[in-house]
Amino acid sequence: MSIPATSSQPTAVITGGAGDLAQDIAAELQGAGFTVLAPGRAGLDVSSADSVRAFFATLPGLDLLINNAGVCHDVSVAKMTEADFDHVVDVNLKGSFLTTQAAVKLMSKQRRGHIVNVGSYSALSGPAGQANYAAAKAGLIGLTQSTAREYGARNIRANCILPGFLETKMTRHLLEDAAWQENLLSQHTLGRLNTAQDVARFIAFLHGMESVSGQVFQLDSRVRRWS
Repeated sequence: MSIPATSSQPTAVITGGAGDLAQDIAAELQGAGFTVLAPGRAGLDVSSADSVRAFFATLPGLDLLINNAGVCHDVSVAKMTEADFDHVVDVNLKGSFLTTQAAVKLMSKQRRGHIVNVGSYSALSGPAGQANYAAAKAGLIGLTQSTAREYGARNIRANCILPGFLETKMTRHLLEDAAWQENLLSQHTLGRLNTAQDVARFIAFLHGMESVSGQVFQLDSRVRRWS
């Protein structure tokens, strides 16, 4: 989908557009009056600088970028290959850097824009078997805060959300293990999981909070100690 240069609707780009969360975010934003582009990997491979440049070159402007593309490859540090580590970091962290870099060039010309990075609670908890994923998502928080500091004077915001465990086609098989699910729910004070629809509504709400930037929002009911 191309965006007419004269379009009066705000434009949002959601990376990793084939996923369940991306689809719910797209529906929410479309309902709020956005023109939404949610390309899958075939349309926007965030791990490829050439693909990112080509995609963003087609946009006359951009109001909201949601860095949602992500992969995981869980394995212990001792068994993790360099390829396992690189692929997860390339998509989750480097990919968000590449799209952010492209987005701020457009947003700087407009003197407005918002970047929402989809992080993970793993960045805070460092689960066993997720050294690559946790490291990438922790880096995403740093990327968010640095972007907010660098571009605040140009009225560009950057925030990071930690959606919590969501039941999607990528994670649904994990919930088939009753013991695993019980342990997961026991970590939540409300005893229930977040939903992709809830996350989508929060992103739309956050976008309207025009004085909020550089923040990290945990969206489930796991309670962690202050540090």
